[in-house]
Amino acid sequence: MKKILALSCFLIISSSFAQTINQFDDAGKRHGVWRKTFDGTEVLRYEGAFHHGNETGLFKFYKNIKGIAVLTATRQFTDTSDIAEVKFFTSKGKIVSEGNMRRKIYVGTWKYYQKDSDQLLTLEHYNEEGQLEGQRCVYFENGQIAEKTFYKSGNLHREAIYYTLKGVVLKTFIYDNGELHGVSKYYNPKGELIVEGYYKNGKKHGVWNYYENGKLVNTKNFTLEGKYKPMKKAP
Repeated sequence: MKKILALSCFLIISSSFAQTINQFDDAGKRHGVWRKTFDGTEVLRYEGAFHHGNETGLFKFYKNIKGIAVLTATRQFTDTSDIAEVKFFTSKGKIVSEGNMRRKIYVGTWKYYQKDSDQLLTLEHYNEEGQLEGQRCVYFENGQIAEKTFYKSGNLHREAIYYTLKGVVLKTFIYDNGELHGVSKYYNPKGELIVEGYYKNGKKHGVWNYYENGKLVNTKNFTLEGKYKPMKKAP
């Protein structure tokens, strides 16, 4: 008798709960707890709560992996901002990346992590329009910086520096709103200069110098609209 009573109470509660999700307010806006499943399945696709049409609190998003709902992302909303704190996960629950989003637009600082550790892979920043802005850094697994670049309104801008695993500079470029424009230098893994020259509006320009063991061994002239003009080798 007790088992029958307990089962009846459970069914009543479950039925009552089922009726309280995926509801709309008087204005036709989503309100309260919402849950959605993948089409044709009972596998959960997302769950969260709305307050008169606006997301509030924690939303969870899932992948359908062999009929199992696996957490893939979360969004934490507040009542005072339209920006959500977002995290993306691997199927094993490890954080892939995290930062802020306004709807589908990345804003502010975003962090991406190495595949097999919690070490940073990439650190970058976005402006209010969702464009890369300011310094962007990429790291090796040991934490050593691999790339340091700068962006302006989504375009590479100013100096870009690339390093070896041991921290030796391999190459440096200058960008102006997405185009190579300025002095470029290439180094060998020992840090010795091997090539240097100038870009103008994305094309090689002027005299480029080539070195071996610190000595100038060749030059090439690209003054004519970025086209190569042979020059005599340095003695």
